[in-house]
Amino acid sequence: MGSKTNFFGNKEIEENAFTLKSTYDAIEIRNHILKTFEDIISATEKTSEYLLNLVIVGAGPTGVELAGAFSEIKKYNLPKDYPNIDFSKFNIILIEGSKHTLNNMSINSKLASEKYLTKMGVLFYKEIFVKNFDGLNLTLSTGEVIKTKTVIWAAGVSGNLIDGLPKEIYAAANRIKVDRFNKITGLNSIYAIGDICLMETPKYPKGHPQLANVAINQAKNLSKNLKNGLINKKQNQFEYKDLGSMATIGRNKAVVDIGKINIKGYLALLIWMFLHLMLILSVKNKMIIFINWAWAYVTKNSSLRLILTPKQDKKKIKEQ
Repeated sequence: MGSKTNFFGNKEIEENAFTLKSTYDAIEIRNHILKTFEDIISATEKTSEYLLNLVIVGAGPTGVELAGAFSEIKKYNLPKDYPNIDFSKFNIILIEGSKHTLNNMSINSKLASEKYLTKMGVLFYKEIFVKNFDGLNLTLSTGEVIKTKTVIWAAGVSGNLIDGLPKEIYAAANRIKVDRFNKITGLNSIYAIGDICLMETPKYPKGHPQLANVAINQAKNLSKNLKNGLINKKQNQFEYKDLGSMATIGRNKAVVDIGKINIKGYLALLIWMFLHLMLILSVKNKMIIFINWAWAYVTKNSSLRLILTPKQDKKKIKEQ
């Protein structure tokens, strides 16, 4: 069934904010940021105010990593390309409705990530919600209005709906209520796993975190149960074993939770890099990515600053 970005029913935010769910979304954000700085060069003081505020909504792993990445781009990359722009006036703002960043991680990792972001110059708004965004003005639950043309929405996902399933099986964010065997509540032979399901257990009374490892383990347990059901063997309830969580914030700045062990800083970054390299499919791809990472780390530079736009239809251009 899949999921989509959760805008909490606000159509105006949905129309005007950027999302980050695909490669195309990432390219679109990069294009917009680079075009924004092209515009700042010739903008008036009144217009530049809307261009100098970049807002990220949601301080989960996506929001935190984005804020850290933009902070480093602001410090190391953009000043080389735009020497006439005063980047001290460029604000990176991270907005979160709860008390901390990285809600699925330990309190030590939360506090470490917030400390890193503050040192990197990110403005962190906590326990504040976004009420609306019209493309130019972002209205907060406090009544404050931030003038901006750039809002990246990373505030969670909601499940897609399909015809034929009863409404009462859905919980918050369209997650489907299931039992400990991943069977949909009230139905006999339909199962749901991963992000779209909500399984309440003593350890996770509000459901499991929406992580790949949860979905993988639910799939393994369900496949075994289906096989056991065919030969009348006992079926096993799902119990999630948390192998850990991690997030990168910036250069030599990362946090890793492995059981009760909390690691931060350079060592955490090395662990993050190693585990992500192991998930890459081929040895050739591992080497290419490692070389790219090493080059970016040493030079503090990136070549990925091209503005890429889709090819326009020649007929449409003539009509215009």
